[in-house]
Amino acid sequence: MLYLHDVWVNWFEGEENGYNVCHFHEWRKDDGVELLDQAPLIKVEPILFNYIENDLSELPQQLLDDIYQKAYLRKNHERVQLDYCFVVTDGVGILAIDTIGYNIPIRKSRLIPRQEQLVYEMISQHDAKQYHSYTQPKTKDFHILSPEPELMRGLTRKERQLKQLLFMALDQLFSSNNEAEVRYWYTEWCPEQYSTIQELNFEDAWEQLFEETKYGWSKRHETFCENLIKGQPFFEKLWEMEHGPKVN
Repeated sequence: MLYLHDVWVNWFEGEENGYNVCHFHEWRKDDGVELLDQAPLIKVEPILFNYIENDLSELPQQLLDDIYQKAYLRKNHERVQLDYCFVVTDGVGILAIDTIGYNIPIRKSRLIPRQEQLVYEMISQHDAKQYHSYTQPKTKDFHILSPEPELMRGLTRKERQLKQLLFMALDQLFSSNNEAEVRYWYTEWCPEQYSTIQELNFEDAWEQLFEETKYGWSKRHETFCENLIKGQPFFEKLWEMEHGPKVN
């Protein structure tokens, strides 16, 4: 078994989409970075790596058995043994995983570039280990609260977070089933279409609003999002986490 030592990790918890597990250049000063004293390194087939990176489903039992209690966290100059923690790669992507005792990849982290380079060097002469005792991933169902990667491609960490906030607010707007409200917000987004929008029923207005806002990210998106969440404390709190306090 291969091992990495002194591995800096920045855990993202409960993320089913790999685009939310931020690469090193997007780590922030207030992220809770930890140091793994030791972690086993496993090379797997790309299909399994993708399953681990972009899902929260059960890991192969054989993999869990292979890495059981072989990782240690360094905390206050002590070594704390972790049940199921490891670094996994398919030769291209690299992730650190900690199941926090479960059998699903609850916590995920990217590695710092120096450690990534070390991983590539260590596994260059090794074949991927075969694991078969897991459900092969079906085509993943994306939806407004778990957007497809294409909609997040090229965005910064802040932009991805704000875009997901916009989608949450649009989802709530859909749940309201309020035709006048949806028409109002669609008109806010696209005022020049006012007369056409007034003719739309609830479903058509919401669907067209979503279709027009779901691609890219711009100052226009940001302003629209800020207006849409006004007066909703939970959403405003999420906004402040990315943007600082709102100006009323």
